[in-house]
Amino acid sequence: MSGGEWLVYLNGDFVPASKACVSVFDHGLLYGDGVFEGIRVYKGVVFKLREHIDRLYESAKMIMLEIPMNKEEMINAILETLRRNNLRDAYIRLVVTRGVGDLGLDPRKCTKPTIFIITQPMEPLLGKDVKEKGVRLIVSSVRRDRVDATTHQAKTLNYLNSILAKIEAINAGVDDAILLDDRGFVSEASAANIFMVKNNVISTPPQTAGILPGITRATVIELAVKLGYRVNERDITPYELITADEVFLTGTAAEIVPVAEINKRKIGEKIPGPVTSKLIEEFEKLKGDERYGVKI
Repeated sequence: MSGGEWLVYLNGDFVPASKACVSVFDHGLLYGDGVFEGIRVYKGVVFKLREHIDRLYESAKMIMLEIPMNKEEMINAILETLRRNNLRDAYIRLVVTRGVGDLGLDPRKCTKPTIFIITQPMEPLLGKDVKEKGVRLIVSSVRRDRVDATTHQAKTLNYLNSILAKIEAINAGVDDAILLDDRGFVSEASAANIFMVKNNVISTPPQTAGILPGITRATVIELAVKLGYRVNERDITPYELITADEVFLTGTAAEIVPVAEINKRKIGEKIPGPVTSKLIEEFEKLKGDERYGVKI
């Protein structure tokens, strides 16, 4: 941090946050044309950094956005931003837009992508005490975009689908919303993957339900299998979710969050439930472990 202000990486330079600006003609702003990643740093180790970078480049490939840095250069830019801000525990927001163009849609008018990296301390997305009390959810009337449309398998800057669901949750006085896919099966929350536990078996929606292939989701599946749980990736109905023994959310910003209530129906007997509690305990052990990330 320089002079009490965080530094932001912006197109190869390190700029004070108050001066880190992009053009009003940037297509990331005009059309949501770009990709991004949210990444966590624990105890001086960037958690699952290479997996996040792989997903960034896959998302960019999906929207035909050529990133003018290779993966190692991108990793080094992230690490240097953290070093310059003297951060060992932080949240990283990495964004690549199509860049400056004109007021038309044509991406060929954008000759150079805009790249910026923000690094700042951040508490868990849904609150510090959320692991003890859980979150309250509704099933949103907003459906997740189809996998053959603006698929959420790519992590793009167009989050209006999720924002509309989040607004619905806010208006209902709850923490977040569950989106269903176009068939009526459970997809995910506004910015987190979802899991349920029934009779000690863990289930989570598949990518065909329009979900983001979450990094924390994959980590939790790996942990659950190592602990001896059976994990199914399958279609889940709203009825199954509401009558589950346990429900929890996963995400980089949220980490692992137990669900206390869906549509005013109480979930399970205890928050967090025994399976969720064990997974939270095991996930905490990974934080700062160099085997699960890249050291600053």
